[in-house]
This record gives sequence, structure tokens and C-alpha cells, in this order.
Amino acid sequence: MNAGKLIGLGVGLAVSLGAPAIVKAEPNSLSVVYPPDGHETTAAQIFLIGTAPAAGAVTVNGQPVERSPAGHFAPSLPLQLGQNEFLLRYGDQSLTLRVNRVAVGASAPVGLAFAAGTLTPAVEITRLPNEPICFSAVAPATASVSVRLGDQTVPLSAQASPVDLPPNSAVLTQSNQPLAVTAPTYQGCTTVASPAALGLPEFQLSLNGQTARQAGAAVTILSPAQLQTVAVTAASGTARTGPSTDYSRLTPLPKGTQASVTGREGDWLRLDYGGWIKAAETQTLPNAAPPQTLIRSLKAESIDGWTEIAFPLQVPVPVSVTQGDRSFTLTLYNTTAQTDTILLNDDPMIERLDWQQTAPTQVQYRFNLKSAQQWGYRLRYEGTTLILSLRHPPQIRPDSLQGLRILLDPGHGGPEDLGARGPTGYPEKQVALILAKLLRSRLEARGATVLMTREADIDLYPQDRAAMIEQLAPTLAISLHYNALPDEGDAANTAGIGAFWYNAQSHSLARFLHNDLVQQLDRPSYGLFWNNLALTRPTPAPAVLLELGFMINPNEFEWITDADSQEQLADALAAGIEQWLRQAVDQ
Repeated sequence: MNAGKLIGLGVGLAVSLGAPAIVKAEPNSLSVVYPPDGHETTAAQIFLIGTAPAAGAVTVNGQPVERSPAGHFAPSLPLQLGQNEFLLRYGDQSLTLRVNRVAVGASAPVGLAFAAGTLTPAVEITRLPNEPICFSAVAPATASVSVRLGDQTVPLSAQASPVDLPPNSAVLTQSNQPLAVTAPTYQGCTTVASPAALGLPEFQLSLNGQTARQAGAAVTILSPAQLQTVAVTAASGTARTGPSTDYSRLTPLPKGTQASVTGREGDWLRLDYGGWIKAAETQTLPNAAPPQTLIRSLKAESIDGWTEIAFPLQVPVPVSVTQGDRSFTLTLYNTTAQTDTILLNDDPMIERLDWQQTAPTQVQYRFNLKSAQQWGYRLRYEGTTLILSLRHPPQIRPDSLQGLRILLDPGHGGPEDLGARGPTGYPEKQVALILAKLLRSRLEARGATVLMTREADIDLYPQDRAAMIEQLAPTLAISLHYNALPDEGDAANTAGIGAFWYNAQSHSLARFLHNDLVQQLDRPSYGLFWNNLALTRPTPAPAVLLELGFMINPNEFEWITDADSQEQLADALAAGIEQWLRQAVDQ
């Protein structure tokens, strides 16, 4: 397993590593927090996070390592494929760590066989007539590979210099270049013109006069005249660009959304507008016609700090949202406009509404906004009527933040979710809660109402924290974390403030707080990231996640855990939040 999934980015990938040590103390012996003995990784290097008394030297395999003034260390060491052994010594103390590096991707098979787990499609699929159906496999070099599908034989050709892409986490270590694939990869595609249950494709491999065969996953061609219709049953259907959680998220589909199913891949359904969704988040509507709707008049009205726009439809259809500078664009799919009249009075948020039929069954509504900063939105179906709610800007008093509600989310918590850990074993969850309480006191002193996702060391899943933002709809939501790196990172030389955002309405807040903290506190910048995180996805308010330093950096760890520095960080954050709020409302 890649160590990035273990020590993680401090936003929720980190888990407990070894026995928890939750009290910061001066070291009195040699210890290593990460990696655990027997750790397995695909990375070409590994860092050792640990500590020993400041006096004296620590060596790894006989070589001294650099340490912080308090004695902490985090050297990065190269890994060979297979077992690697590291002997650490401090005075008469020693410990041995074994790390196993495994190869990335499939290995070339030996003998007359396909590499295990490389036949694709790997799960049952359904497609439309004349849609490409593609197959691939890893097989010995110089083999002849083909697939028998129905009455067709599809040749698979060896790919010249194939590459794979690194995981998304690679950008966190600035190592996101394509990776060469060394195993021989064979690919090929075909189409089928008529609806049919084609059964299991047969992969065939011929080499040196011998032949091996292996069955693949079933393939079915759908009838366009008999497509299944489903309705979204989840409170917010997770739509994606492809059939697994590896694919990017699209605008969530409101409960009740209906769509035709134009393809299937295992447990995932492809809907007629192009998005994929898990079958478990839907239910089949027997004998339902393909969802198509007209739209005529629209109506907007202001209700308790929000503008609600009602889109009366015949069927609840898929939607998508795009936020831009001074614009909010809503697209309705499977929809044809018969619109002549729209009621939109002068509104606190909306300057003007424009619309156009951008495709035969696609209507786009562009709300031109009065301010550059957007403050939140919600989408829901009431029967077949789509309700879009746009949040009005908050009212800020000249001398106080009274009336504003700011949600603080101290990352991690509980006995199982320590978050990232520093060289002494001190956990991220504890310092995040300390900072959140310091920041709360400063925001309350400015008049704000502060909501906390947790005030004690309790378990709280990321989706539970996100649900609190959705339900409470604060003015702002800020998740507080401290950072770590995947194994291939350089722990000793990576430090600084990072900020993460997802919805466009949150970008300005993330950028401002990142830049302000770097400047005011004279801290390094780790960077500003768009990132699909549970705590950045809620839409009712600008929501950002801050990584306020690296727990695994020996020197920055000392700054993170210093009481005076924590007070200064809380002061700077509170001042920055207020300054951003006042600037954003004035835009």
C-alpha cells in the first residue's frame, strides 16, 4: 500500500500509525513514529519520522542524520525494490525498521498466461449500439492476443511505450509526471450494431505454438427504444465523470432526479446526460418513459436571506452548476424551452437573468450577479419543480461581526483518528482542537457566533462534519488541519501554509487566508489547491480547509506546538477572517 494512504495529507487520509502517543514531551530515548516496521510502499524513497535527546548523534545505517534543535529528525532515504532494512542508532540505543518496496502496476507474466487482474473490462458492462467496446490485457511480449465477442474476433495490439498516470496525491510532492509502463500491454476496440446479450468475451493468447484462453466479463448491447429509467433516491446523488470513485465529481443530483440509463459498468450506471452514479443511489421506475420536459415561465422571490428561483418542470431532470466571476450558471438537461415570461424583481443578489437553448434538449440559465463574491447556494426538487436558492451577502456592522456565524472544524479526533503525527508522536487532532478554541475566543470577542464541529476528543467522520455545514449554513466554514506527505515526499524540506477550496465561491477566501498567513507570520507557502475534499464540497457557504504547517517537518513541528506561536496564529487567522469578510461584502 502506498504510504500516502497511511500517513496522508492532513485532510483525512492519515490514520493511527503504531501506538498512539498523545502527549508532547521532551524525548528521553530513540523512537520512530513512521514508518512502522514491515511497512509496504510503491514509493522510490521513504522518510523516517522520529526523535531522540538533542545531545549526541542519530545515525541511519551508519550515516548521521540532520536534526532540529529539539532532536527531531525526518531524513528521506532511497528504496530498492523488495526488502529494505534501516538500522538507527543513538548512543547505546538501536532499532531496526524493514520497508518493502513493491513495483507499480502489473508485472509481465511468466509463461503462457495473462497477468492476473489485467483483463478489462473487469466487470459486466452494457453499452449502446455502435458505441466503442474496448478491451485490454497484459500478456507476454511477442504474444498474439485477441478477444472473441459474439461472432467477432477483435485483435489486441501491443502498445508502443504505454504510460500510466500517477495518483492525484503526486501533485502534493510535485511529482505528477506520467509513468512508463514496463509490462507489455495489449489493447483493441470494436462496435456492435444491434441490441444483444453477447455473453462473456473470450480472451485468447497465442505464443510459441501454444494457446491459452480466459473468459472476461459479460457484455450487453442495449436497445435505445427500451432504456431503463431511474430516479435518484439519495439525498444528494453523487454524479461522476466515470464508473468508479476514482473519477471526478460532477454537480450532485438532487433527490428525485430522473434519467435514462445508457450504460452500465458493474455497480455504476451511466445516465443520459453523461454522468455516472452508483446504482445503490437510485431506484428503477418500471414502464417510465424517457425523462423529457418543457419549461415555460420562471419565478423568483426573496425568503429569509435567500433568493429562491422556481423552475416548474414536467419531470425532475439532471442539472449542473458552474460558478464564475459575477455569474452563476444552471444547466437543465433533457429540457426544451417554451419560455416567454420570467418574473425577477430587483434582487439583493441578482442583477439580471439570461437564458438560452444551448442544445436541442439542454437549457442554460445565467444569473448575472451584483457582487463578485458568492455566499452559497442550494438545489432541491419539490415534486417536479426545481428550486434554486442563492444566498444573499451578509450584513456586517462597522464595529462588530455580530450576526455572522462562523463554523470551525478541528480536524480528526477520537482514539482511532489521530491525524498526522509529529516526531514525538504528538497528534494533529490535539493541536487542531487547541487552535480552534483559541480562534473561537478571538472571533467571539469580535462579536461573531462560532459553531464547532467538535469541542472534545471525539470520533467524527468527514461526511458528518460536512453535513453540519449543509444543515447549519454558517456564513463561513473553516476546517483546521496540520499536514503530512505521501512516502515519496521530502518531510525534512517541505513546510508551510496550504489552503484548499472546491466551489468557486470559496476560492477568494482560501487565497486570502493563505496569502495573509504567509505574509503576517512570515511562514513558508505550501500552496493553494483546488481539491475535492468532504469539508470543501458543501455549497451553502464558502468553505475552505487550511493546512497550517507540517507535523512531520522536524523544525516546523516545534513552531506548531509552541504555545506563543499558537496564540499568534489564532490572532492572525481571526484578523484575516474579519478583513476578508469586510472586503468581500464591499465587492
